[in-house]
Amino acid sequence: MAEVLVLVDHVDGAVRKPTLELLTLARRIGDPVAVALGAGAGATAPVLGEHGAVRVLTADAPEFAEYLVVPKVDALQAAFAAVSPVAVLVVSSAEGKEIAARLALRVGSGIITDATDLEAGEQGVVATQAAFAASYTTRSRVSRGVPVITVKPNSAPVEAAPAAGAVEALAVSFGEAATGTKVTSRTPRESTGRPELTEAAIVVSGGRGVNGAENFPLIEALADSLGAAVGASRAAVDAGWYPHTSQVGQTGKSVSPQLYIASGISGAIQHRAGMQTSKTIVAINKDAEAPIFELVDYGVVGDLFAVVPQLTEEINTRKG
Repeated sequence: MAEVLVLVDHVDGAVRKPTLELLTLARRIGDPVAVALGAGAGATAPVLGEHGAVRVLTADAPEFAEYLVVPKVDALQAAFAAVSPVAVLVVSSAEGKEIAARLALRVGSGIITDATDLEAGEQGVVATQAAFAASYTTRSRVSRGVPVITVKPNSAPVEAAPAAGAVEALAVSFGEAATGTKVTSRTPRESTGRPELTEAAIVVSGGRGVNGAENFPLIEALADSLGAAVGASRAAVDAGWYPHTSQVGQTGKSVSPQLYIASGISGAIQHRAGMQTSKTIVAINKDAEAPIFELVDYGVVGDLFAVVPQLTEEINTRKG
């Protein structure tokens, strides 16, 4: 069967959930061959094999940690040459998109970004995407070369499918550009104990209607009751009420959780572009004419300062 390259997103051997989702999609179009790079790459094999990887190509070198992006592109290109895949799948993160774009350029292939589904077609892999701020759904395939595709997190379920997961060393030769941008320092991100925003199955966001940073604990309490990530609209982050790293929208992060709860968010197109592909959308807003209600599955017309605490209390009661 044809093979599909999957670039592994991991931290010191701990495989992140979006990679396991990629393996689910990869199995629809071929046999997944995982490419794990950097410290702990070999430790990823058991998990990757459990989720369908027939082979795990590993490489570790100081360049992966000391320099940005290009060393990983060099390694993925080496894997591409060794495997001759029918497709290359990468997680749709900022780094993932850059790696995918550089690889596509090097191998003379077309690229599709932010796919939400994949299937095998008669003329090649067909990807589903959301277009024009998620107002339309498109189905696309590349017209030249082997498709390089980035996939949004939460686009597929994580499914166990035990495979060999045989570990093989990947020989990588770094080009001159690999050492062009050096990492001079790293600052660990402070953990909130909540899921990563772009990977979370549930996201609770607050907007202008929260009316101040001092009121965001209401949003956080609801999120914590659901085991959710916390997001914010552009208006909220521009006002300094919540960190820009939590912004959901066209100029922030794009999310596609199973459940998205928008509290005090009007639903401007800028925000909708970042969350409209969520599976189920719930809005809480006292303005019955707010644009957000045009796309929700469930809408609550009411004051969030009354609705959100009651909702949090009810969830905690049921959990207890």
